[in-house]
Amino acid sequence: MLSVQDVLGRIAEMHKNRSLYSQPLWRALVDGTLSRAQVREFAYHYSIVPVPNNNYHGRLYVHCPDWRWRRRIAEICYEEGTGRLYSNGKPHCELYFDFAGAFGWSERELVTAEYMPVAQAWKAYFERMCESSFLKGATAHMLSGEAMIPGTFGRIADQLQKKFDLTDDQVAFWRVHDVADGDHSDIGRELLEQYAPTEADRELVLRTVDAYKDVVFQMYAAIYDRVRSIH
Repeated sequence: MLSVQDVLGRIAEMHKNRSLYSQPLWRALVDGTLSRAQVREFAYHYSIVPVPNNNYHGRLYVHCPDWRWRRRIAEICYEEGTGRLYSNGKPHCELYFDFAGAFGWSERELVTAEYMPVAQAWKAYFERMCESSFLKGATAHMLSGEAMIPGTFGRIADQLQKKFDLTDDQVAFWRVHDVADGDHSDIGRELLEQYAPTEADRELVLRTVDAYKDVVFQMYAAIYDRVRSIH
């Protein structure tokens, strides 16, 4: 039977083999090869992740069967909605509005954004995962989505400030998530021990991580294509 350490090791290998940096969109952001107009286009389409974040964290909280884990997820919801743990009282969507505002977007424009079909498909998929079994939802959210972020977003913040002379407030979204998502995703052993006791459960975790990466990378590829069309 796969041990917890075996599963965590295979997940780490998945993230190493298909890291966020391996995807052209994120590599361009880290390396600073996008123009101001291209980053502006990125900021619009990527807003589907941080702006309606209550649709993801909230579903995971509501469908969690254990009060101990709900307490843990409640802290994530609290931070996302209030920013009082990591971001000096600024909700994470407001941090994103500060970033996108540096490239000319208003809050209203992002709240009413018309997303590409592939982005809408990712949103529907992720919402469904977060409200299905707690094991699948937490795996997709924390062991897959958030686990790819730490180390990359801080480098993006550095590049944005260097290339576009952004303020600390305008890149706070990226710096906060480099820390906060590392904290959110540091739950693997407990999750597997409590909710994945069988071989079938642990194989499901591995399939869920792999499938989530497939879906979200399709969205990133579509956003990158849109970004590259901007000159």
